[in-house]
Amino acid sequence: MSRDSVPAFDAYKHLNLSINPDGSCTRNFEYPMVDPDPDPSPGKLTASKDITINLETGVTVRIFRPTNLPSNDNAVARLPILIHLHGSGWVLYPANSPANNRGCSQMASELTVIIVSVNYRLAPEHRLPTQYDDALEALLWVKRQAVDANNGEAWIRDYADFSRCYIFGSSNGANIAFQLALKSLDHDLTPLKIDGCMFYQPFYGGKTRTKAELKNFADPVMPVPAIDAMWELSLPKGVDRDHRYCNPVGYLPQKEKVGRLGRCLVIGYGGDTLVDHQQNFVNMLVTAGVRVEAKFDDAGFHGIELVDPRRAVALLNMIREFIS
Repeated sequence: MSRDSVPAFDAYKHLNLSINPDGSCTRNFEYPMVDPDPDPSPGKLTASKDITINLETGVTVRIFRPTNLPSNDNAVARLPILIHLHGSGWVLYPANSPANNRGCSQMASELTVIIVSVNYRLAPEHRLPTQYDDALEALLWVKRQAVDANNGEAWIRDYADFSRCYIFGSSNGANIAFQLALKSLDHDLTPLKIDGCMFYQPFYGGKTRTKAELKNFADPVMPVPAIDAMWELSLPKGVDRDHRYCNPVGYLPQKEKVGRLGRCLVIGYGGDTLVDHQQNFVNMLVTAGVRVEAKFDDAGFHGIELVDPRRAVALLNMIREFIS
């Protein structure tokens, strides 16, 4: 089935977007942005702060840390670092949205980790690979904090275990996380060490419709026309949906490099419109020789952890097990 032989559907109305003549978009929804809370007062689970890592682009990171820091022989025990790439559908939500702030705060508290959430720039104003570049800049910024004993960001410098850095991404953030993992192989991150990557419901696609896409074409959460629109607004102009940024099979020519990745965790759900692409992603990793732990539950849909607290807890438990 081609992409042209599908029922009419107003994808931009579904996404609450209006496309402007200059190629930007107007987001026709309002939600309160959450300010950071850097005060680690008793009674709070986490503290958070924003750091601008590039004055020219305006890219920021939000750091979350638990307020109750564990101790070891009367000294503060160092905590794993989790580089966090949130789900935004490429075009919708910044990292300081309520859902992402709540999720990162819960992760930092429940897992006792330092979260570095990357507020990457959104499409269509900034098309791919901008988001990949922003993520790499954040990773290299974290490395610089590790080597600058005098001027490094205190929460990273004083509390982080640089030998236990993980990359985590959700939805399109998982797509970014994979690219970040690949890009990290081209850099000397010492003393930072990537100890594993976690890809939660990775956002991938392709020119050919999959069985899951046909079955879930009008899915209320992830309808196929809305997915099409998100790719149209985020991919570089002139490329199709089989470009490697979208179709994971496109990474097979780079399988030697992909095979150099450390251990990976991939999580998905059978009711997700994107599940077939996610399984293609797993197959690509396995073909390249990556150590992959794949956890797919037949029940569930894209973003289920946002509406089902039990699934949010289950996700935290899978992350805890992976990083332990």
